[in-house]
Amino acid sequence: MNAILTSLGLCGIVPVVAIDDAENAVPLARALLEGGIPCIEITFRTAAAQDAMRKISESVPDMLMGAGTVLTVEQAAAAVACGARYLVSPGLNRHVVEYCLGQHIPITPGVATPSEVEVAIELGLDVVKFFPAEAMGGLGYLNAIGAPYKAMKFIPTGGIDESLLLSYLRSPRVHACGGSWMVKPELIAAGKFSEITQLSAKAVGIMLGLHLAHVGINSGSGEEAARLAALIGGILKAPSRETSAAWFSGSQIEFRKAASPGMHGHLAIGTHFLDRAISYCERIGVRILPETLLEKNGKPHAVYLDVDLAGFAVHLIQA
Repeated sequence: MNAILTSLGLCGIVPVVAIDDAENAVPLARALLEGGIPCIEITFRTAAAQDAMRKISESVPDMLMGAGTVLTVEQAAAAVACGARYLVSPGLNRHVVEYCLGQHIPITPGVATPSEVEVAIELGLDVVKFFPAEAMGGLGYLNAIGAPYKAMKFIPTGGIDESLLLSYLRSPRVHACGGSWMVKPELIAAGKFSEITQLSAKAVGIMLGLHLAHVGINSGSGEEAARLAALIGGILKAPSRETSAAWFSGSQIEFRKAASPGMHGHLAIGTHFLDRAISYCERIGVRILPETLLEKNGKPHAVYLDVDLAGFAVHLIQA
């Protein structure tokens, strides 16, 4: 998959923006970044679109900016000239798609039927937009039409808000979700960028679902781990459970049989999406220790952060 489209998948949420005043573009992009969303789609639905793209490209280089509602080859070329790094269209226009492929421009055209998905496959695409998502039948319909096309990923857009976000993202068919609830035109026009930041942070929080999964304590031996698990389990009325490396008391207290990262133990932070949580941590300056990556059933399951909290290491774990 194209690297930019891979990055969109790690972002998970793609704000879809119709902007009337290009002077609002830079503070909008910065508000999204501050809220934890590093991508944006500026749609060709307003006269200010190209100027807004240009300003973001020049002033906010960390923002992965794309152009939406691309209907013609001329618009595609203009968007790229203004700094757009990927393009999105509401439907599947062969002329536009073939131009973009010829110019090595990532594009996700809109589809709504199996026939359109097959045209996209014929053209060599592996990510498309599903539009209008809710009006076409929502997640159930998307899962149904996507089932035969295992290699195709979808970015559903249209009618999705924070109440639907997580259910869509949990689908194996979904690459990311497009939405506008955090970038409503009235918020942008009123300069309510702090509110946009708050809505964006809330959306990222819903997507990642970061929470304390368990506390791991280094106990020194298997016998000591079993004893401590039974002791605290008796107090908490929680059953003890043995794994190859530890004893658990309930699900939230782990006693390690042997030393592990962290002088005293570790804190396990659970997340809905380990890959997106890793990407998020790296964006906010928290380094990952890739040599500690653990797999479960052939998939990434946990990884330590380069963090020490009073002798406790910290790792992310797939919930």
